[in-house]
Amino acid sequence: MRSPPVSDAVSRPTLEAVAARAGVSRATVSRVVNGGSGVREPLAERVRRAVEELGYVPNQAARSLVTKRHDAVAVVIAEPETRVFTDPFFALQLRGISKELTACDNQLVLLLTEGRDDHTRVARYLAGGHVDGALVFSLHLDDPLPRLIHDAGVPTVFGGRPGWRDGTGTAVYVDCDNRGGARTAVRHLAALGRTRIAHLTGALDQTSAVDRLDGYRDVMAETAGGADPALVVESDFTPAGGERAMRELLARRPDVDAVFAANDLTALGALRVLRERGLRVPQDVAVVGFDDMLPLAEESDPPLTTVRQDIERMGRLMARLLLDGAATRTATVGAFGGAAADGTDGGRPDAPPSGVILPTTLVRRASA
Repeated sequence: MRSPPVSDAVSRPTLEAVAARAGVSRATVSRVVNGGSGVREPLAERVRRAVEELGYVPNQAARSLVTKRHDAVAVVIAEPETRVFTDPFFALQLRGISKELTACDNQLVLLLTEGRDDHTRVARYLAGGHVDGALVFSLHLDDPLPRLIHDAGVPTVFGGRPGWRDGTGTAVYVDCDNRGGARTAVRHLAALGRTRIAHLTGALDQTSAVDRLDGYRDVMAETAGGADPALVVESDFTPAGGERAMRELLARRPDVDAVFAANDLTALGALRVLRERGLRVPQDVAVVGFDDMLPLAEESDPPLTTVRQDIERMGRLMARLLLDGAATRTATVGAFGGAAADGTDGGRPDAPPSGVILPTTLVRRASA
């Protein structure tokens, strides 16, 4: 026998059906379903019971017209998909965001930017009123997204300390103590007796890389010889970039005895080159990373000493700040219990962004 059409086989309960089951008006059901007020609790309970018995699911488009909410949040990552789906950092941050949004019955809409055309597409989508807010991370200093998102009028929380001064107003953000974590890493290497400590940077058009470089320079400036520019090699937060930077470093300074890499992926690339050259880690060259990406940091050869930041927690906190409405008002650092990236209270007039800076810790393993 031929199966009935899907539209006949699956009958979707209507608002009117819920009203009939509960013995109330359609308007009463609408108010209860959409979280409105003015319905006595006994009637509201009858409506909720009828919704559950019939399996009624509100029409999201119609509900949005009433509530002005979409229960959806855009996550904008300013990187190409080839980077997003191969870098564990993004997976951890997305997991944290997804957990928080799911707990609050919100949908995650992932938007990636491959090039300049994508910036306009993302801005157009956000301005179209499809989502209640945006979570944006991995921005680059010349990125037009902050201005475009500001012009779209969408509440936004940024991942990472903003590095722009373009008049978009106060930005709410979540970051880790990149500069302090870098200082901890370099001081650890110095405490091991290493005197020729190099730094393989991240992409220097991102504030996290700049802050980690500044932390490295802070400590090196305290040493007798000061910072040697030849010991700083620019990389890009990738294993391949770490390999290139390590080869360049060894060509410049074959006597290097320690490396602070801007992230764990860069450190993994450096470790590969050191093995190729027959240099022992940590006996000849000690290596410290940044992030504590598990299981990569534990399974590297040797297991990687690194600065841990709680990436998943950062994602959850970004989502929580957005859902709590922090991005719709001028946030103050004190309200969130955080501190500005430079260690001040964030109150300087030339530093409008404010948010939360999470602490970092050194995780010691065999590489240093």
